[in-house]
Amino acid sequence: MSSREAILNSIRGIHRDLKPLPDVPSFGIKSDLVKDFTTSLIGNKAEVMDSSAFEFWLKSSGMNRVFSAIPEYKSYSTVTLPKDPHDLENLELAILEGQFGVAENGAIWLDDNQLPHRAMPFITEHLVLIVPKGHLVENMHQAYQKIGKDHAGFGLFIAGPSKTADIEQSLVIGAHGAKSLRVVLV
Repeated sequence: MSSREAILNSIRGIHRDLKPLPDVPSFGIKSDLVKDFTTSLIGNKAEVMDSSAFEFWLKSSGMNRVFSAIPEYKSYSTVTLPKDPHDLENLELAILEGQFGVAENGAIWLDDNQLPHRAMPFITEHLVLIVPKGHLVENMHQAYQKIGKDHAGFGLFIAGPSKTADIEQSLVIGAHGAKSLRVVLV
């Protein structure tokens, strides 16, 4: 028997009393989820709007390179989805659907089902996420329970436009990704 096997056998021979894991409380927010979600997004430097305000903004934005993964906004798409995500380098606006939002921090979950290319929310200059009001959860505990049931190869939470304050503690928006995030609650 090798010394490794001897050590592992010694460890396996140690008697341990099994103890139950503690119950995790729900930590629920007992208020208006839409209001709290909106407040969190605004605090994260995102803009929140309804579908009519978004359509008005979209028509007057003057953006030339737009991609929409949402059928309702396909008429605004001027870019077809390339096979190589590098071809999206000049994308001005991406319109994607968020699977659900988290009221406590304004995070929006996207996975491979909503992302035609994983790079899209990072490579676009401006990002719009469509989130149904009925798809909001109170907190990250509930969010992780929700995504734990689904299987995705890739997923991420987006909670505002790209920002950093690394350099001299000065906030820079759009440093590593989208310069703006607009969330359309439907």
